[in-house]
Amino acid sequence: MPLINVPAPNVAEHAEHSVDVLLKVYAKCLDDDRERFNARIELALAA
Repeated sequence: MPLINVPAPNVAEHAEHSVDVLLKVYAKCLDDDRERFNARIELALAA
């Protein structure tokens, strides 16, 4: 997951969830950082 710089499949496996369940359960954590993530995406696309 982006918050901890670990790919979602690895986090899901560790939590014994599917990626789908992981993202649904923890979506609120991702929403809090939406602006920061969007800025990173824009920088990457501009490169």
